[in-house]
Order: sequence, then C-alpha cells, then structure tokens
Amino acid sequence: MANCKKEKPEVPPTLTTLDVNNITWVSALSGGEITNDGGGQIISRGVVWSKMPNPTLELNNGTTNEGSGPGLFQSNILGLQPNTTYYVRAYATNSSGNGYGQQESFVTSDIGEPGGGVTDIDGNFYPSVIIGNQEWMAENLKTTHYRNGTPIEFPGTNNIAWMNNTTGAYSWYGNEYIGWKDIYGGLYNWYAVNNSNGLCPTGWHVPSDAEWTELTDYIVAQGFPNSDVLNGTGNALKSCQQESSPFGGFCAPSMHPRWDSDTTHYGTDEFGFSALPGGTRYTQGFYWGIGNFGFWWSSTEHDATMASRRVIGFNFGNVAQYDFFKGHGLSVRCVRDMD
Repeated sequence: MANCKKEKPEVPPTLTTLDVNNITWVSALSGGEITNDGGGQIISRGVVWSKMPNPTLELNNGTTNEGSGPGLFQSNILGLQPNTTYYVRAYATNSSGNGYGQQESFVTSDIGEPGGGVTDIDGNFYPSVIIGNQEWMAENLKTTHYRNGTPIEFPGTNNIAWMNNTTGAYSWYGNEYIGWKDIYGGLYNWYAVNNSNGLCPTGWHVPSDAEWTELTDYIVAQGFPNSDVLNGTGNALKSCQQESSPFGGFCAPSMHPRWDSDTTHYGTDEFGFSALPGGTRYTQGFYWGIGNFGFWWSSTEHDATMASRRVIGFNFGNVAQYDFFKGHGLSVRCVRDMD
C-alpha cells in the first residue's frame, strides 16, 4: 500500500512591520520582514498606510511595492502631510491572499518645529528640513525683495536689461508669474545672490560651495552615493513627484510641478529636500530645462565671470557641481545661519 502525504494548504504569509524612522514633514521610512511565506511564493510585498487605523491594500492613502520574494525589505513612505498621524502596516501577498504585519503609527513633523519653515520679506512661507547639521529650505526661493525690503530688479521680457544686469535681478520661468512662481520659485542671477542687501530671509543665507558639499557628503554617508546610480544622492534629494514614478498616486502626476519621466532615475525624497526642476534663464534671456533640470546657486565665486552651482537632472542619479556664468538665472535654496 502506497504512503500518501497530504500537503498543507497554502495560507497568506505572516510578517512583521519594521519600526518607522527618518520621519520628516513629507516622508518616513518603514518596511517589513516576512517570517513565513504561507506555503507559497511571495508575489508582491511592501507597506500600506492611511490616516485611519488598520490600512489595507483596498483601503489606504498610499502603498509601495518592493517586488517579490521572502525576507527583509524597506519602503519609503512619501507624499505625506505635515503634523498628521499615519498608520502603517507591512504586507505580503501569495496566491492565497494578503498577509499583514502589526500596525505602527507615527506623526509627521509640524511646520512650527525646528526644521519647520521660514517666511520671507514678501510673506512667502517655505517649509524646511534638517539634514545632518544643516537646516535647508524645502522649496525654491521666490522673493521679489531683498531681506531689507529693497526691490530686486525685474527685467521681465527685456532680454537686453537682463543680460546687462550686474547688481541683481530675478525672473519667473518664461516670464510667467502665475504659472511658475509658486511651484518652482524664481530664477536669480548670481549678482542677486551676492547683493549686500541679503537675498535670503533674516537668519538664513545662500549656501557656499562647501555647504553644498557638506549636504551631499552627509547623504553619501547615509548610503546614497554621489554617482549616476538608482539610489544616487540626486535621486535621494529629488521630490518623488515625477511623471510615471513607480510610487504612483501623489508621486506620479502628469501636471507640473514634477520631474519628467525616466525609466531608470526617479526621485525618492529620502530626506524631505523635495528638489524640483525649475530650469534656467540664460544670460542672453532665453529659458530652458523646466521639468528636466534643477540648477541651484552657491555663494562661492570662481572668478570675475563665473560662480559655483549644483545640478540635479531627471535622467541621472548624482548631484553635479559646475561653475556657471553669473548672468544666468538659477534657483536658490537658503540654509539657516549656524548659531
């Protein structure tokens, strides 16, 4: 008589949810560990979160998908709102259904806390984020006045006036005020950066080249190399808002503000820096690069005609450093003065 062994029926996987950390006002980090595959192949896994308890794949404010297979995985939770309680659970799926880890909760940063923002002379509010020992604006500057109230020159469509300016000027991309100001900020020539009236709000300043390097060195130390790879420093600093982003939802808009689509490089906004591609206005007056590239001035002068800038692109993973002509209009991020 043949011996027959009855196979155990497949059941949903069992797993645990990792602690939530790296919490900013827009993002957090969690993940899960699959402890039992339930007798079947894990076909998808990730985390699910919501403002309501016990989120599921059917009822949630957002999900991630970290591929397939057993073991440990991490997930970036993106597109969050400030000062808000969220509930998160890891999930794993096999052919019999979904399994969930225990629920964890967390509260995103309040914009009134350290790392919670600054207001400029025009009354524009900017969220901010603490990264290492620095506090950075989490949006591009859009002031039309220096910190002492002096107006910044606005040449508008006059390309000759823009090209000849050597005291400080700004513009909106394509000369459109309503279209681009609030989502990408202004484009300032380096003479505005260097103006003694002060471009950034009181207590803040345009970062030097060394301060930009301090930022990227810190990101590298957290495991994001400053090279052209998927988890490069540039991708870690980019807003997750990118056309066709694999994160979906809030992170995959078709309308601006957003990065243009790239099948390899996409923003993960690991640190809440939320870099967006404001493009540039060339010295000659024409505009280029919105949606593709973000260019940011440093306060460091190279020579009589050029100064140092940083570049992040939609189609590469690193943060690049170049010298650029001072008459070009670039975005500005301010950093808080050290006490």
